Amino acid sequence: MAILNVTPDSFYAGSRMPERDAVERRVREALDEGASLIDVGGYSSRPGADEVPTEEEWRRVALGVETVRRLAPGMTVSVDTFRSEVVARTVEAFGEVVVNDISAGELDAKMLETVARYDLPYVAMHMKGTPQTMQAQTDYRRDITTEVVDYFRRRTDEMMAAGIRRERIILDPGFGFAKTVAQNFELLRGLHRLCGEGFPVLAGLSRKSMIYRTLGCTPEESLAGTVALDWECLRQGARILRVHDVREAVDTVKLFNAFRS
Repeated sequence: MAILNVTPDSFYAGSRMPERDAVERRVREALDEGASLIDVGGYSSRPGADEVPTEEEWRRVALGVETVRRLAPGMTVSVDTFRSEVVARTVEAFGEVVVNDISAGELDAKMLETVARYDLPYVAMHMKGTPQTMQAQTDYRRDITTEVVDYFRRRTDEMMAAGIRRERIILDPGFGFAKTVAQNFELLRGLHRLCGEGFPVLAGLSRKSMIYRTLGCTPEESLAGTVALDWECLRQGARILRVHDVREAVDTVKLFNAFRS
């Protein structure tokens, strides 16, 4: 899953593509490097990110999705949003997309019913609070892996009760969202437990703070660390890697598959 941030403020400067020409370059690059799907986001979810009005988020998402549809009509597109209105407007304008929701439907009461109504694939991520407050909400009663697994057991029941088909659900443990660096590594060690729940798992570790803080470097210097941890996610059963660096992720998957076979 190639990240396409149509934003001016995402945490990794190299992923910021707020203008049309930059968006088009990024889409062509992702296609050339072998992306399986492109994830369009118009609202930065980095810790402490600024609030983005719905209309501005929709403008950014529409720019990204339109560009992908024009350059690669057959490419799967996901929309990184927690707003049901953005989902509905995207589907009405461009057809089916995958919904990639950092809140698992908890920041918009209409999200689950919207996803069910359009019968869309749904990536549900674990997070507490909002992007503005999540890093102040890292206290958990039990170990982080148990918390995440139990959360998804409850939440997937609610998704299916809302009408989302089981085979449409994908789980994202939410590395970096309402979790300390130590909790992120604990969750990574236990990722196989979430992968054992019967849903495909998406892992989004690309250039995140658990890497660059541990290594004492910057997001720009975190590619090698990303590749190393992506391999571990694959080893434990993750099915999708959400990445900034598509070519390196494609190579990682190819090597992992060769190793496993």
